[in-house]
Amino acid sequence: MNACNQLFEQLRTCCTVLVTVESTQGSVPRDAGTWMAVFADHTIATIGGGKLELDAIAHARALLNGDPVALHCTYALGPSLGQCCGGVVRLQYEPVSGADIEALRQRLLSDHVPVALFGAGHVGLALARILGTLPMDVHWIDSRDHIFPTDMPDTVHCEHSEPVHGAVGSLPPHTRVVIMSFSHAEDLDIVAACLKRQRDRADLPYVGLIGSKTKWASFRQKLLVRGFAEAELTRITCPIGVAGIADKRPQAIAVAVAAQLLQVV
Repeated sequence: MNACNQLFEQLRTCCTVLVTVESTQGSVPRDAGTWMAVFADHTIATIGGGKLELDAIAHARALLNGDPVALHCTYALGPSLGQCCGGVVRLQYEPVSGADIEALRQRLLSDHVPVALFGAGHVGLALARILGTLPMDVHWIDSRDHIFPTDMPDTVHCEHSEPVHGAVGSLPPHTRVVIMSFSHAEDLDIVAACLKRQRDRADLPYVGLIGSKTKWASFRQKLLVRGFAEAELTRITCPIGVAGIADKRPQAIAVAVAAQLLQVV
């Protein structure tokens, strides 16, 4: 379960203080918008650790206890906290309860990056689980019905599409696309649909295809026959994943692909 899901679930039965990085200056552990939920006996997520986080937890628990404390605090990490990063962080402290769940859902998930994951095989499952822990809104698509697990986080939306490439046209703008279906024929059709969308709208910043250089050489020839130009084919990433990871277990491949997605601007 990712941090957002944990927060929403626990808010149904108890209150918390949401600590948010409101603004920053200089070198700091986390960026503006980062949050942490502080309960009476535990926390969810992190604003960066160290003395800053310890002080923030104590401040939030004082607010939970009804003490008259400030709702906005500025911390100079070097002079006041002894943290070597040395920047300045301004934190907001916000008491929230179950009545705030839907508003928080809209707020905390609004900056999630859209990702379309085609294929619910072993690597697809491993990747979906990793992406579900990151600030990403995942559309997980397969042509096979009843193949998706039931224990996925709210940020992973499972979709049956037949034909599977038919889902490409309705993806949100700026979606990162990862293609790893059970069928090379399906993979080819999905790639072709992405290239057509790029030709029309140019709004998919990443289209990655699982497979070897040999697979891509074969696909490249077939796509040229379908009328795509060499320049268009350069928009496809294949093989996928950050370089230097030789392990081919599904979980290792998923880690490499997730890391590459995090590099996409």
